[in-house]
Amino acid sequence: MDLHLKIWRQKDRESEGKLVSYDLKQLNPHMSFLEMLDTLNEKLITEGDEPVEFDHDCREGICGQCGMMINGIAHGPLKNTTTCQLHLRSFKDGETILIEPFRAEAFPVKKDLKVDRSAFDRIISSGGFVSVNTGQAPDATAIAVTHQIAEEAFDSAACIGCGACVATCKNGSAALFTSAKITHMVLLPQGKEERSERVLNMVTQMDHELFGHCSNTEACEVECPQGISALNIARMNYEYGRALFFRRKSK
Repeated sequence: MDLHLKIWRQKDRESEGKLVSYDLKQLNPHMSFLEMLDTLNEKLITEGDEPVEFDHDCREGICGQCGMMINGIAHGPLKNTTTCQLHLRSFKDGETILIEPFRAEAFPVKKDLKVDRSAFDRIISSGGFVSVNTGQAPDATAIAVTHQIAEEAFDSAACIGCGACVATCKNGSAALFTSAKITHMVLLPQGKEERSERVLNMVTQMDHELFGHCSNTEACEVECPQGISALNIARMNYEYGRALFFRRKSK
C-alpha cells in the first residue's frame, strides 16, 4: 500500500516547527505504525536527510512512550490501542496521514514528535509511592483484600503514563493520570497510611506543572489506551476534599 505522510518537524524546543510531506510506497499493510516510521527513517538516512525523532521503547503497548497524534487522535483511530499496536491495515491505500506530537503546555516538544513528559515523573515523585519499609514480599493471603477492591486497584494501576489523556483534553489536564495513581494506592491497605499527604502533594504538584483543569468531557477516558475510568477523577476530588478537611480540623 502507498501512504502520504504529513509529519511535524521541529529542530528543538525554541525553534519553529512545520509540517513536512513524505511519500512511502509498497508498504506491507501488516506493518505496525512505528515500523512504518522506521521505514521512513531508513529512507531519509539513505537520502542524507535527518530522520524523524519519535519516542518508543517496548513496542508492546506497555511502556507508554510511543504517544503521538495521528489524524488528530491520540494513538490513532483504534480504541484502547497504543501507537505501537496500531497497524497500517487500519488505514486506506493512498490515504494522507497527519502525524503530530502531543500538544500541551506541560509537554514541551523536544524534537519532531518527541515531547518532554517529565512532569508526570515529578507528580509521581511528589507522593505516588509508599514510604514505609515493607521488607520482603508478604504472603498473598497475609493482608485481606477483597477481590473487587483488588480488581479496582489493578484497573487504576494499569495506567502506563503515555499522556494521551493530557493531549486529548482541551484544557491539557492531567487529572486522569494523577487520579489513577492516587486511586490505586488509596484502595489498598498499604497506601491508606499516607492517603491525605499523598493526595495533597500530588494535586499540588500537578497544578505546579501547569496542567489545565479537568474539563469534565471525559475525552481522556475515551482516548486512554488502557481504558482508565474517569470515575478516578471523582475519587481524587473526594480524597482531596477529605484531606483538606482533616488538615484544617487538626489545626
